[in-house]
Order: sequence, then structure tokens, then C-alpha cells
Amino acid sequence: MRQPDVTVVVAVYNTMPDLTTCLTSLVNQTIGHDRLEIVAVDDGSTDGSGAELDRFAAAYPSLITVVHQANSGGPAAPSNRALDVATGRYVFFIGADDHLGREALERLVTAADRWGSDVVLGRMVGVNKRYVHQEIFDRTRSDVDLYDSPLPFSLSNTKLFRRELVERHRLRFPEDMAVGSDQPFTVEACVRAARISVLADYDYYYAVKRLNSTNITYRSDHLARLECVERIVRFVAELVEPGERRDAVLRRHFAWEIAKLFRPDFLALDADTQEQVRVRVGKLVREYLTDRIRDQLDPDARVLVGAAAYGRPADLLAIIRQTASDGLPPTVVRDQRWFAAYPGFGEPDAGLSEEWYEVKPTASRWLAALNAVSVRWVTGADGDRRVQILARSPRPDLADLVGDDLSVQVGAAEAVVRLLPADPMGTTVEATFRLQDVAAELTAKGTARAVRIRVAGSVAVPLRGLRPPVRHRTMHRDGSRLHLVTINNNHKGQLAFTVWPVTLRRVAARLRRRLPRGGE
Repeated sequence: MRQPDVTVVVAVYNTMPDLTTCLTSLVNQTIGHDRLEIVAVDDGSTDGSGAELDRFAAAYPSLITVVHQANSGGPAAPSNRALDVATGRYVFFIGADDHLGREALERLVTAADRWGSDVVLGRMVGVNKRYVHQEIFDRTRSDVDLYDSPLPFSLSNTKLFRRELVERHRLRFPEDMAVGSDQPFTVEACVRAARISVLADYDYYYAVKRLNSTNITYRSDHLARLECVERIVRFVAELVEPGERRDAVLRRHFAWEIAKLFRPDFLALDADTQEQVRVRVGKLVREYLTDRIRDQLDPDARVLVGAAAYGRPADLLAIIRQTASDGLPPTVVRDQRWFAAYPGFGEPDAGLSEEWYEVKPTASRWLAALNAVSVRWVTGADGDRRVQILARSPRPDLADLVGDDLSVQVGAAEAVVRLLPADPMGTTVEATFRLQDVAAELTAKGTARAVRIRVAGSVAVPLRGLRPPVRHRTMHRDGSRLHLVTINNNHKGQLAFTVWPVTLRRVAARLRRRLPRGGE
């Protein structure tokens, strides 16, 4: 019997009805059934997922192998079980609530064979507002280095791996990690790989956020997430020698998982949990955060992790409150150095040196960080509808610093930007979009896009949302088509546009929801 080109591993626990979409996308892959093997492990599902797997296996007996086992508490054990029976030249992991583009596996295997790649990433897109870091997918590349690319920010296992590499190094998922068990596997595979490639020419993988948020990653608490990142940081430290390479990987964890522990929801934790998180994060910072990593972090993340390690507990809480309520702090300039004046700055007994507050290494991103303060609909001299957004920067000298290099965009739609006269507390930025441009950019499928700011070609920074949140709506007509345009804060607190088509079916459904039952 011919060896399959690729084995797809599906670890399954209570993912109906998304599981049906996932399996359908796999059996319809253009790579063909003769080159494909699907191994699905049901980890004690109770919602009918196991029966759905059996139904597909009965329909495709030579394609799908199903294993049933008692619940293990996470995806690691079922993934390992599947690896033990996989026979393909390559192995690909997919979440049981996600799905693939129809040509995904054929394109991935073709690229791996052409370039001799051990790991191949295909462009991922989020569904239901699932966040997927996109920087690594800016272009197709045959050879990507883990240490000088955005790859450390894309360490999920949803990639194509050469199975010979996996077995040679006996790569497996740590089964005692309920959250994040794919990261040690992926990091080691990328460290061991002779070549890593990225394909950005097609939507390969659709990462779905379940609307009921039953995925274990979404509902993990602070202490579970902290335990996960402690394990990952120490795993990387053992795998990669100290120096620039280790720092390149660990920077992601301090900027992402660790700093996110101090989002505003930290304030709702009980005092004992807050203290546990602060102390344990402080230990990670003192052991693994080098000066190089510190200087590469954005000021907001740097100040948070620094305050946890070296600052006063009250200052850490004050910094989080500042971010939650007031947004950006003032910027202080001393001897041509910029500092983010978060609580504790300039106080000798605060515990943090000036380097923790310094903005200069990420100056363009810092200049692009603005707070939205108002939104209004206006009509231009030509009769076209426009939306005018006012946003504040805490820098009175913003005009001198950015010149004409500040742009405000929604996707490819760009606003006309005007910097209003500064006052002692900062500068107001006026951004005016043509409604027609925004509607055309966002398509007619309910697409949502955050407003983003760039300075001097920097990475686009999302515009912080209105406080308090206010929803603004208007209708937009494009020929015979009518769309509802909404501007409000998204789930991340960023100001975002949404465009929905207005159809008779949608209007009727809305009326049915509003009418009393029984027609009374």
C-alpha cells in the first residue's frame, strides 16, 4: 500500500457542530484520498462528536481512522496518540473546530517537496473575531529563520511538519500541560528544522473562535495561563543557549503571554491571586528578561513586567488602571530621550530605572498610539457622506515629531488626516474617511476592521476605542445595494468599522425578534 503524503491529526473534544465543517473540509481536499490519511482521536466527547467521527469513518473507511479514549483534560494526549499511528510523510495538525481551504494540503506538500522544508506555514485567517497574528504571512518565503523573523509570534502547531523530523527527535506534546502544549512541540520542531517555509498566497487555515468559548484556551484563568508560560519559558531556556537567539524567542512570551496577564481584568482578581501572579512573573523577569529583550518591548508591556519584578505593588495596579481608564500616559522628553510617564516614573523609590520607561527603541509605534475621543457623520462639499474621527495624543509636539508621516487607515481605505493646534495636554488628530471607501474595503459580508495608525512606515497600531464605548450607525447606499455601517469598540477595545448588507431577509428577522410572541 502506498504511503500517504500527509497525515492530518485531529484531536477532538466537544466541538460540534464545527467538527462537521472541519471534517468536510478535509475529505474535500484537492490532494486526493490516495495521498491523504486522517487520524482523529475523540478525547471523551459528550456532545456527539464521537458519533460524528464514526459517521465520517464509515463513509470514508480507507481515509479516516478514529480512536476513542477517556477524557485526558487537554489536546496533548490525543495528539500524541494520533502521532503514534500516523504513517504519512508529513503530518499536519488541525483544531477540531477549524477548517482548511480546499487546496491547502496539496499546496503545502508541494512546497515542502519543492524546497525540502521540514516545517511549512500556510496563511491563517481568523473566523468569528479569532485573532491570528499576521506578520509572518506578509509574503511567501522558502526559507525563514526562527530567530530573525516574526515566527516566534506564530507558534501554534497548525503547520505541516516532516514526520521523519518529528520521529527522529521523538517530538511529542507534554501531556501535563492543559493549555499551550503545542508551543514546546512547535518551538523544538522549528529549532531542529533544516528549513522552515511560509506560504502567503492562499487562505490555507481558518481558525474559528467558538461563539460559546468552550475551547480550553479561551476560558483558562490567570494562574493556568501563568503556569503555561512558566513552562514554555523554561523549556525554551533549556533548548536554546543564552544569547540573541534565545532572546528572539523569549521576547514573544514577555510581550504576549506575560504582559497580557496584566490586562484590566487583572484588577478583578482577588488580592491573593494578584500577588501570586505578580511574584511569579517577577521571578521570570529576573531570571530570563535580558536588557536586550527589555529594550525591544513596547513601553506598555515593558513597564508592566518591570513593575511586577522590581516595582511597588501599588504602582503595578496604578499602571493597569491608567491603561484601562485613561489610555496613554504623558510623554516626558529629557535630553532628547522620550519616556512614558506611567505611575512611578521619576520617583526614586519606585524601583524602576529610567530605561524601563524609555520610548525611543519603539518611537514610531509609540507616536502612532492614539485614543479615540469622538466620532461623527459629516457631508462633504461634493455631497458624499464621510465619517470624522477625533483622536488624542498626549504629545503636544506631535506635529513636529511626525510631520506628514502619520496615516490613519481601515484596511486599504485611507483617511484625510489633519493635526489640530496643540494644547499643553497634547494634540488632537482629525481623520476623515469617505464612507464609500470604507464600505468598498470591508465587503458585504459583515467584515470588521479596526482603525489603524502608522508613523513613518511603522507597524500599524490599532486606534484605542471610545471611553465610554458608544456605537455609531448609518446607512450607506451603493447603487441598488444598502449597507449598515457601524463604528464601535471591538472586543479588544479598539475602534472598528463593521459593514453589513441590508436584505429583506435580515430586516424580516430583526422585526420577528422585536415583535411580541403570538402577534400581540
